[in-house]
Amino acid sequence: MLNKGRSEEELFTFLAGKKSEDLGYDFILSSMCTVPHSVAVRAHCMFMETNLGDPGLFPGTMALEQLLIRRFGGLFHCPGAGGYATSGGTESNIQALRLAIVRRSDSASPNVIVPDSAHFSFKKACDILGLEMRRVPLTKDFRMDADFAAEQVDRNTVALVGVAGTTEYGMVDPITALGKIACQHDLFFHVDAAFGGMVIPFLSDPVPFDFAVPGVTTIAVDPHKMGMSTIPCGCLLTREPDLLNTLNIDTPYLTVKQEYTLAGTRPGAPVAGALAVMDYLGVEGMKAIVTGCMKNTLRLIAALETFGIPRAATPDVNVATFICNKARVPGPWKVSWTCQKHLRIVCMPHVHRDLLETFIKNVGESHA
Repeated sequence: MLNKGRSEEELFTFLAGKKSEDLGYDFILSSMCTVPHSVAVRAHCMFMETNLGDPGLFPGTMALEQLLIRRFGGLFHCPGAGGYATSGGTESNIQALRLAIVRRSDSASPNVIVPDSAHFSFKKACDILGLEMRRVPLTKDFRMDADFAAEQVDRNTVALVGVAGTTEYGMVDPITALGKIACQHDLFFHVDAAFGGMVIPFLSDPVPFDFAVPGVTTIAVDPHKMGMSTIPCGCLLTREPDLLNTLNIDTPYLTVKQEYTLAGTRPGAPVAGALAVMDYLGVEGMKAIVTGCMKNTLRLIAALETFGIPRAATPDVNVATFICNKARVPGPWKVSWTCQKHLRIVCMPHVHRDLLETFIKNVGESHA
């Protein structure tokens, strides 16, 4: 039930108390989100009341969303790409599979081929959409086995999925080889680059993963991860600019009469935040951020290996994994563990060098 009301001072004292119960990022080593950039926060606050679900009321905000998609289209080697801002990777992945089903509506028992490393959102998507999910095992280096994937294709396969920057091990699947399979079988090929999409383009020697690879149909990317935007902000990009129109439904009482988005009400504030960071930092600024995160990842791997804690994989992006037991990780650090019980640490922008060195020191001291 609602209470009788509180004074503003009482209310914010209560809220501050609850906020103090949250964990600070100073000790979080497991998250793929990070502290938003200051320009993202400032931009977010400017657009707090905007609703992209009725874009005709907020034409300026709608223009920012379109500009954000153009930014990513250029970054992903397809300047004319279509797309829109989603709530994150889960929504983007669901929408991609919806597109795949519409493209192959003749299949009575549709299936989708995904790697064992696929994000759990694909399980949700398949449950919602009535898809059979065919899992493909990983190779020894934790990448999707492309040869095995090819063997799973049949006349009811509507989509193939590869991951660029896997959640657990930070690996990039063999996107080029998967693209060839997609072309050979005329498959819808979705690349989940929710994490890696804002890392890989800024590496010194980026592995192919985007629309430069023939066969790639759609890409998911999350600015609220390495893009340091406010939460929630993801994007779904399509090679064909009008592809999303196949999902259109009538919206007669809105300022636009058809929409293809999954959510109705959509906040414009995190979209403004995402664009603000990209335009503020630019390519060189993002390269500096990514370079720092990758250097920290390699530093962490080298340091823990000197303590007899070997790496589980050599990652493509800033995710470090180790073969060790939970007793070797001192408190109050918040880490995570993969399905194979490997220690997992994500070297996000908030995991700066001083913080990392403190963690390394704590690990060494706890087993001296």
